[in-house]
Amino acid sequence: MPQPVTHSLDADGVGWIVFDDPAGRANVFNPATLAALRAAVAALAGSAAKAVVIASAKEKIFIAGADLKWLGRLDSPAAALQAAQDGQAAFTAVADLPVPVVAAIHGACAGGGFELALACRARVASDARETVIGLPEVGLGLIPGWGGCARLPRLVGAPAATDHILKAQLVPAAAALQAGMVDEVVPAAELRPRAKALALALASGAVPPRPPAAAADAGYFAAQRPQVAARMRGQPAPLAALDAIEQGLAVALPEALAIEAAKFASVAAGGVARNLQHVHALKEAGRRATVDAWFAPAAAGTAAVEPPRFVGVVGAGVMGTGIAQWCAAHGVGVMLSDADADALRRGVQVIRGLFEDMVKRGQMTGAAAHKAMGSIGITTDLRDFADCDLVIEAVVEDVAAKRKLLGELAAVVPPDCLLASNTSALPIEELTAGVREPGRTLGLHFFNPVGRMPLVELVLAPQTTRATAERGLAFVRLLGKTAVVCRSAPGFYVTRGLFFYLNAACALWEQGVPTETLDGAMRDWGWPMGPMRLVDEVGVDVTDFIFREMAHYFPGRFAATGICRRLLEAGLKGRKNGASAGFYAYDGVREAPNPAVARFASAARRDLTARAIQDHLNGVLVAETRRVLGEGVLKSPDDADLALLLGAGFPAWRGGLLRGAAPA
Repeated sequence: MPQPVTHSLDADGVGWIVFDDPAGRANVFNPATLAALRAAVAALAGSAAKAVVIASAKEKIFIAGADLKWLGRLDSPAAALQAAQDGQAAFTAVADLPVPVVAAIHGACAGGGFELALACRARVASDARETVIGLPEVGLGLIPGWGGCARLPRLVGAPAATDHILKAQLVPAAAALQAGMVDEVVPAAELRPRAKALALALASGAVPPRPPAAAADAGYFAAQRPQVAARMRGQPAPLAALDAIEQGLAVALPEALAIEAAKFASVAAGGVARNLQHVHALKEAGRRATVDAWFAPAAAGTAAVEPPRFVGVVGAGVMGTGIAQWCAAHGVGVMLSDADADALRRGVQVIRGLFEDMVKRGQMTGAAAHKAMGSIGITTDLRDFADCDLVIEAVVEDVAAKRKLLGELAAVVPPDCLLASNTSALPIEELTAGVREPGRTLGLHFFNPVGRMPLVELVLAPQTTRATAERGLAFVRLLGKTAVVCRSAPGFYVTRGLFFYLNAACALWEQGVPTETLDGAMRDWGWPMGPMRLVDEVGVDVTDFIFREMAHYFPGRFAATGICRRLLEAGLKGRKNGASAGFYAYDGVREAPNPAVARFASAARRDLTARAIQDHLNGVLVAETRRVLGEGVLKSPDDADLALLLGAGFPAWRGGLLRGAAPA
């Protein structure tokens, strides 16, 4: 029977431990894999091996970490402790081999995969794009429990290790090299020969050149705790990781591993870990989503769907420039248009700034950014879209303006060119009335800022064909985004649910609940920002417009509050387009409740507990979400939860809006 881990000894005396799970596309750790690893290590320990190399036979995966389904079955701290001890024992056996061991890393090296690599004497990584390395456990409600908290600080120093573990991100091989997490980065074709050569060199007494690990300053961990507690509120894993790192550095490695295992057990079977692992599963399912639930089955033998490769974007405002830049950054040719030549010139400068920001963040090289910038054309003439295979309109939220534009586009683009609207609230069929071949129309609702928000609502009008939907979905994936498919309806899902929630918050404000009380309550519950601060971020004008749209489409159920209109009349627009005041006044990065808004507040202050505010506002969102599902705008509660997680910043550690809601 094929094993997930095999071993061999080559003619030069180098032992090879190779991971290749026959049951899946990825290598993951579970009891069977750990047992196979222990058997391979034991066999090589009794052989004539001079050195050992650990590698993977998978095309894009070294080891993807522990099997989350297995972790999800750890139903008690005792079971979690045993799992941590079992993994640590297997990796300690690797570290204790009498000959040097080198990890040859190609593809994703995550969690337990990197902890295995840390147990090796040295690490060589390929420079392939798919090679990413790190410890994402905190993002799953866990801590590294197989040596990551004990070994990484000893390798790179406590501050660097703490930062990496708390960020819970995988980094490219080059960044891992710079951080000292790996010793060498080589072309993929040279990985195994170089790892073998290094292993033999270590066997001959060579020592990898590494700077000494930086020690933490006195008071470092004490200073970290309140910052982490505030930034990652509600989550026990970050503080458990800090404890494991700090306490582990004060003792020898075996004792550090015991501390780490105990801290892992304290969080692994808890509700937050369950919730975060559920969210991970939602995201993975979202990446594999299809449109099958919305259409009749596709014909057998249907060819693979090709995404659009040359895209027109109409509107050089915030959304249009963001979409154009992100498309170009992902290898899509772009033609950006605006009727206002000055707006177009300003848009080009905005796009240039977005590319510069990506370079600063290490998301692309300067050369790649320059090439992508050169792939964007600009025009004031819609006839220049004649060769596009997708055009996205991102103009003002006005039915008449969008309908006129889409009609004009239909007359100049090819019959098979998709026509999409980026509207956040207007039903697609109202915008495409009169468009020739209406089956090619759909909504592609990106979120602001485009470069940082992973969600796109893929909106199906009654006329949208399966082929159009599939091409739209392929396009979203090409851009590295996750699509939630929904039926065209006022506000779709995220806008509708979120603005019912914001309107309810504004109603409490009008009744005398102060700005800081409302926002503090919702931040304490886990939202990244409170509702009044969110109104400022969205824009007071946009918020007021959507309130009125919701009142138009849902008469009798949505009574639009008036405070945003009053703020606009006073010239207070929030933070949109450089404005500096709304419910808050902004001074650079600082913000404080705006005293100029006090004159609009109720004379009678209403005192509500934080719990009462949280229950009311979240309850409004839950109720509207259930209505959306009842109307068939979304297909499942998981779709709703995923959309809020990716599109509205719902706190992932709570697992999802409906997952945590009381039964209807």
